[in-house]
Amino acid sequence: MSTSPGAQGRPPARFRPTRHRFEVPPEPAAGGEPVRRAPWDHPVNTRTHPIQTGFLLTVGVGIALLGYYVLTNVGGLVGWIVTAAFICLGMDPLVRRLETKGLPRAVAAGVVILALALVITAFIMVVVPRMIEQAQQLVARAPELVTEFMNSELFQGLDDRFDIAASVQHTTGAFQDRLATDENLLGGMFGSVVSVSGVVINAVTGTLIVMALSLYFLFSLPTIKAWCYRLAPASKRARVKHLGDQMTKGVGNYVMGQACVALLNALVAFILMNVTGVPYATLLVLFVALLAFIPLVGGVLAGILVTLMATLGGWDTAIPFALCYFAYLQLEAYVVSPRIMARAVAVPGAVAVIAVAAGGALWGILGALIAIPTAAAGLLLVREVFVPRQDAR
Repeated sequence: MSTSPGAQGRPPARFRPTRHRFEVPPEPAAGGEPVRRAPWDHPVNTRTHPIQTGFLLTVGVGIALLGYYVLTNVGGLVGWIVTAAFICLGMDPLVRRLETKGLPRAVAAGVVILALALVITAFIMVVVPRMIEQAQQLVARAPELVTEFMNSELFQGLDDRFDIAASVQHTTGAFQDRLATDENLLGGMFGSVVSVSGVVINAVTGTLIVMALSLYFLFSLPTIKAWCYRLAPASKRARVKHLGDQMTKGVGNYVMGQACVALLNALVAFILMNVTGVPYATLLVLFVALLAFIPLVGGVLAGILVTLMATLGGWDTAIPFALCYFAYLQLEAYVVSPRIMARAVAVPGAVAVIAVAAGGALWGILGALIAIPTAAAGLLLVREVFVPRQDAR
C-alpha cells in the first residue's frame, strides 16, 4: 500500500500526530506504587538553610504583590469571569435535570442554550420595539412634564422656601457664559463624549466575553470542578469534593430561583401597571425585572420607581398600584420566595442584609447580586469545617 500523501497533500492517518485533550489525570490506584517526591518537595530546615528560606519568603511576597497589582488593574476582567461563572451555575440545574433524563452533558447544555436564545430572540422581537416606542414618547413629552412640574403646587411651595427657580436660572446663565468664553470647555465636553463612547465599547466587549465564557463554563463545568478537586490533598479530596458540590449546587439553585422570583415580580408588576393605567408600562417592566434580581431591596426600589412614574397619570393611578404592588411584595417574601428558593441557599436575615450592603459597597450591583450566595458558601464552610474542628478540640 502506498504511503504517499493524498490528493490534498495530507499524510496518511497513521503518520499524523494525535491531538491529546486537556483531561484530568487519573486518580492513583489504591495500594499502587507510592508517588515519588521531587527534590524541591521535601521540607526545608530553616535553621540549616537560612538563605534559601529567606529567598523563598522574598519570592512569595513578590508573587503576592504581583497578584495584588494584577487584580487591581484587571478588575473588569475579574468581574466578567465572576458574572460568567454565576450565569453558568444558574443554568447548570437545568442541564443536570436534563442529564438525569439520559441526555449527554453536551446535548443537555446545547438544549438549554438554544432555549435561552429563543427566549431572548422572542423578547427582542416582541417587547423591545414597544420599549423603544415608549422611550421616544417619554423623551418627546419631557419638556411638557418639566413645565407641569414647575407649575405644580408642590414645586411652588418648594420654590417659595428654597428659591429653586432662581438657583436653576443662575446655574444655566453661568453655564451659557462659560460656554461662550471658555475655549477649553468644548474640548472637555468632547473628551467626555469620547469617554462615554469608550464605556459603551467596553460594555459591548464585556457582554460578548461574558457570553463566550458562560458557554465554555457550562459545557466544561464537570472538568473544571474535577481539576479544582485534584488540587486538594488526596487525604482530603473526598471532603473537598463534597463541600464543593454542595456550594456549586446551592449557588446554582439560588441564581435560578432568584431569576424565577424576578420574572414573576416583573409579570405581576406589568399586570398591575396595565390594570391601574400606569403610563409607559412596557418600558418600566424592564427596570422592575432588573431591580428584582437584587435581593431584599430590589423589589422595594422597583415599587418606588414605578410609583413615582405612576404619578404622571395622577394619584388615582399611583396609589392603587403602590398598595397592590407592595402587598404582593409581602406575599412574595413570605409565600412565593420560600417555596421557589426551598432548594437554594439558606441565609439568616441579618447576614443577608449585611452581605448585600457590603457587596453593593464593594462591587456595585454585581456585588449585591453575588453577596447572598457567597455568604451562604461561607456559612457552609463554617458549619461543615470550622465548627466540627472546634468541637473536636
